[in-house]
Amino acid sequence: MRCPNCQCKDLGKIGVDQYYCWGCFIELTTVDGKLTLNQVEEDGSLTSLDDLFDDDDLSISM
Repeated sequence: MRCPNCQCKDLGKIGVDQYYCWGCFIELTTVDGKLTLNQVEEDGSLTSLDDLFDDDDLSISM
């Protein structure tokens, strides 16, 4: 699987169906075969980045 934001393969697993991209520092979660992307803010909160991508970009490809 590659990060749809930076195309990096350097993803770390942080939970069940949750990954972290070490290339661009975003959190990826798989839900029903699709990715949801979140930016981790300084206070630890998450900001959705899904509106920046097309549905095709968020489909899971290994």
